[in-house]
Amino acid sequence: MASARLKYLSLGVLVFQTTSLVLTMRYSRTLQAEGPRYLASSAVVVAEVMKILTCVLLNISSGYSMRALNSILRQEILHKPIETLKLAIPSGIYTLQNNLLYVALSNLDAATYQVTYQLKILTTALFSVSMLGRRLGVYQWLSLLILMAGVALVQWPSDSTAAPEKEAHSAGSQFVGVTAVLVACCSSGFAGVYFEKILKESKQSVWVRNIQLGMFGLVFGLFGMLAYDGERVRESGMFQGYNTVTWTVVALQALGGLVIAAVIKYADNILKGFATSLSIILSTLISYFLLQDFDPSRRMMMMMMMVVSSYFFGHISCLLCDQTIRQNL
Repeated sequence: MASARLKYLSLGVLVFQTTSLVLTMRYSRTLQAEGPRYLASSAVVVAEVMKILTCVLLNISSGYSMRALNSILRQEILHKPIETLKLAIPSGIYTLQNNLLYVALSNLDAATYQVTYQLKILTTALFSVSMLGRRLGVYQWLSLLILMAGVALVQWPSDSTAAPEKEAHSAGSQFVGVTAVLVACCSSGFAGVYFEKILKESKQSVWVRNIQLGMFGLVFGLFGMLAYDGERVRESGMFQGYNTVTWTVVALQALGGLVIAAVIKYADNILKGFATSLSIILSTLISYFLLQDFDPSRRMMMMMMMVVSSYFFGHISCLLCDQTIRQNL
């Protein structure tokens, strides 16, 4: 019972975090007009620092002292170099993915981004089958097919008269935005399944693993920031353009990594993907009523129904699998 409560609690927090992050990031990158725009590479680095500090505090609150935590990290990093290097793979991919999300939301409205990004459910399922040997039921495969159809529908070219108005709200190229999302979907699927495999084979706390992951992410993030924005950082500093909204985006991004780790630990990547799909509805409504950068069409409403249907079939399949497992115990 406690495990089930933790599973659904973590899924609920993930829906809230995903919706809030998408909307605030979209606002900060395209709709906020005050002052210069902050550096996306800098935000990724700061988010990794916040994630590491949060994990340290969570370990301390769980009963670890700073001396004990330092001893564990030294043993895990120095005495197990091969295991530590395994975490460099998902960490580097997550860093790339985080930067791609800023690119995507600089070119796509929140609703279109949310819908297209749900293709990560498909990539996650395929990597779960190939890397973890997981078997999917008929309902789960059906839900994935419905999801693919929904995403294809929203990206299908349209000659609607509302297109110029929609383009006016866009801050860049839709092609660039969609490409960034598709690469992020592939990287998210692989890194998520790879990290799940490490977590479920590990005896260490999920927060200790996240500290290790964050350390690699910080190194990769700093390298990327200096490589792509080094000149701007030297001129105006890495915190140029930061304000309350920027810090909110960074905090939500840092929280996302921890929530996803908890979901992977207590549930799995496929259920995580379906829970994230629920945030599409919230993102669409808020994008339309508050941000006003999205004009829903009949095609978009049909797509939303298809995505919700994919969630329904996938969730029912998971419940049936859980019931079968309990009956066989």
